[in-house]
Amino acid sequence: MKKYTTVIGIDLGDKESVFAVMDSDSDEIQFEGKVATTRKAFERCFSKYEPCTIALEVGTHSPWVSRLLEGLGHEVLVANARRLRMIYGNDRKNDKVDSQMLARVARLDRTLLYPITHRGETAQKDMVFLRARDGLVRARSRLVSQVRGIAKSFGERLPACDAHAFHRKIKDVLPSCLQDVLDPLLKVLKELSLQIDVYDKKIAELCVKSYPEAAVLRQVKGVGPVTALGFILAIEDPHRFRRSRDVGCYLGLVPRQAQSGALDPQLRITKAGNVFVRRLLVGAAQYILGPFGEDCALREWGLRLATGGSKRAKKRAVVAVARKLGVLLHRLWVTGEEYDPHRGLCCKEATS
Repeated sequence: MKKYTTVIGIDLGDKESVFAVMDSDSDEIQFEGKVATTRKAFERCFSKYEPCTIALEVGTHSPWVSRLLEGLGHEVLVANARRLRMIYGNDRKNDKVDSQMLARVARLDRTLLYPITHRGETAQKDMVFLRARDGLVRARSRLVSQVRGIAKSFGERLPACDAHAFHRKIKDVLPSCLQDVLDPLLKVLKELSLQIDVYDKKIAELCVKSYPEAAVLRQVKGVGPVTALGFILAIEDPHRFRRSRDVGCYLGLVPRQAQSGALDPQLRITKAGNVFVRRLLVGAAQYILGPFGEDCALREWGLRLATGGSKRAKKRAVVAVARKLGVLLHRLWVTGEEYDPHRGLCCKEATS
C-alpha cells in the first residue's frame, strides 16, 4: 500500500465543505480551507494537490465526491460515521474540528476509520429506481391509513383489501358524507398505483437486461424483482465477502455485543449497512413465515424459532430468517446453483 506524503481530512457540508491538510511526517495542521460542495469547485481545489490520502465521512455527497477525487488520482478513505465516536461524540464538535480529526486519524491508522466502499455510479443510478418506487409505496401506504382513519372517526370500518386496488374497491363503500371529501385522495391513490406499476416494469426490465443473476435469487419464493435487484445493487460484487455468512453482518442483521467477563447480554441487531435492503429482506422473511409462504426448510426453521407465540419470539424469528435469507441469496449468487427449498443449505449457514 503506497504511503502518500500529504493527508487531507474533509468535512462535507451541504453547501460548503471544510478541509484540513497535514504532512504525513508532522503532527501539525499545514493548511485549512473551505470549498463549495460542487463538482467544479472540488475539481478546481483538489486538482492542485499531488496524489495524496483524503479522508471524508460517508453521507449524501460522499459517493460523487469520492469518485471525483479518485479520478484526480487521490486515495480516498470514506469513513463509517457510525464507528467514529471520537467525532460524533465530541463535546466540541464543529466542521473545523471534524476535518482535523479525519486527517489525524487517516494519518495515524486508517483502520480506525472503518472505511467503506461506495457502489459504482451505474449501480447507484439503478438503485434510484428502487428508492423512487419505495417513496411512492410509502406515500400510498400513508394515504391508505389516513383514509381508513377518517372513515373510523365516522363509525365506519373499511374492508381489508390490497393497497393497489384500494382506490377502486373502497370508493363504493365510503359513507356518502365522505365521498366528496375523500375523492381527491382516492384519485391520488390511483395515480400512485399507476406510477408504481411503471417502476415495476422498469425494474423487471433491469433484472432481465442488466442483472440476469437476479433470476437465480428469485428462485426463492418470496424474493421478487425488487428484493433481488436491491440485494444485488447493495452487494454489487459477491466476491467481496470471504464467507456468505458475512452478509448478515454487512446488512446489520446480527446482534450487537457488549460482552465483559462473564456478562454477555443478548442485544438487538446492529442495524448497520443498507437500511432499505435490510427492510426488503425482513419483508421477504415475513412472507416466508406468513400464511402464503412456501413449505421449505427455511420456513420450518423460522417457525421453530417463533415457538411460544409471543410477539418478541416472532420478531426474533423474522430477523433471523432475514439474516439466513441474505446468506442463502449470496450463496446462490456465487454458485449459480439451482435452489432446493428442502435442502439443508438454507438452514446451515454457508461457510464459503
